[in-house]
Amino acid sequence: MIAPAKPSPHEFKVLSDIDDQEGLRFQIPTIQFYRRNLSSKERDPVKVIRDAISYALVYYYPFAGRLREHTNRKLVVECNEEGVALIEADADVALQQLGDSLYPPFPYLDKLLHHLPATAGIINCPLLLIQVTRLKCGGFVLATRLNHTMSDAAGLVQFMSAVGEFARGNAWPSIQPVWERHLLSALNPPRFPLHSGGHLRPPPQPTTASPRQLQLRDCDSLHLAVSGNLPLAKPRGRDRTLVLSECSETIQSASPGGHAVELLRNAKSQAVEEYVKSVADLMVTRGRPCFKTRGIYLVSDVTRAGLGEVDYGWGTAEYDEPALCGIDLVPGVVSFAIPYKNIKGEKGIRLTMSLPPNAMDKFINEPETAMAAACISLFVRESAL
Repeated sequence: MIAPAKPSPHEFKVLSDIDDQEGLRFQIPTIQFYRRNLSSKERDPVKVIRDAISYALVYYYPFAGRLREHTNRKLVVECNEEGVALIEADADVALQQLGDSLYPPFPYLDKLLHHLPATAGIINCPLLLIQVTRLKCGGFVLATRLNHTMSDAAGLVQFMSAVGEFARGNAWPSIQPVWERHLLSALNPPRFPLHSGGHLRPPPQPTTASPRQLQLRDCDSLHLAVSGNLPLAKPRGRDRTLVLSECSETIQSASPGGHAVELLRNAKSQAVEEYVKSVADLMVTRGRPCFKTRGIYLVSDVTRAGLGEVDYGWGTAEYDEPALCGIDLVPGVVSFAIPYKNIKGEKGIRLTMSLPPNAMDKFINEPETAMAAACISLFVRESAL
């Protein structure tokens, strides 16, 4: 366990009513691969990163605490300096032996991010698990597992960037953290929710429209239901409100991408302050429910998260972002758009496709697979604008 390098306040910090909803109570793994750096060949990445984490926790001390559950399932961080978990490992393999494409799913992930049952819970467990694995080529792998109620990708990047700054010899982090979770909490007393926010289905309406799911039937139709995470609070990037774009009509193949993008634009435009407060009120009044997943296809764009840009003294990562995707990661089905770089150094976007087995069988056998992938990729690029 790594505790803050200096004493930190022992206090309780309340998560927002967006943070502690049921749909975010899970652990999310990430992974970064770093090549050997001649200027750092005498440095041990485990020691460098371990010491840097300790210094960073002086400023980000809530990460060293533990979550407690209070009345009405309300999550509160007890800042008690218990620390984050670190695993030190060595692998008798070189980075180049892992192949040119370092993308999920990784068949060896359980080796690079060990499962420690005592750290896997949400309540009363470490909020961050980090494993640093030295490679025989001089590079290393840094894998993390984050309690998602505490932070999203942007928050993790901010913390790990501070770790990188200390690892490179800085005296303090360039960005000072703030805790303003009250901005995303319910009103007191809560009002009746104005929007479902993707958590409750509206009353059924008579319709003959297509089902709300990714379903390829023939060359003339493509049916999509897409939801997107939105950056709603700065500077910690709390992407906590699920804004749902539901398509109940057929998207004609003449312009599937254009229509899909328009749906996404309309959904994003709803994410005003009133909407966010409404979702927070819903969490409190309905017992912090999980977002709905049936008939929904989730795409999470992490192409701009920037975890791979974190430099611990070995340069930027060869691969960064999610270590897993799909139904084993979060409730429902989740696919990621991740940064891509081929062996020539050319950059692009790789879209992981995760569907239930029966739907995946249909998807890969349909002649319109390429069109569907292109359409969803267009969704993702538009959502990043």
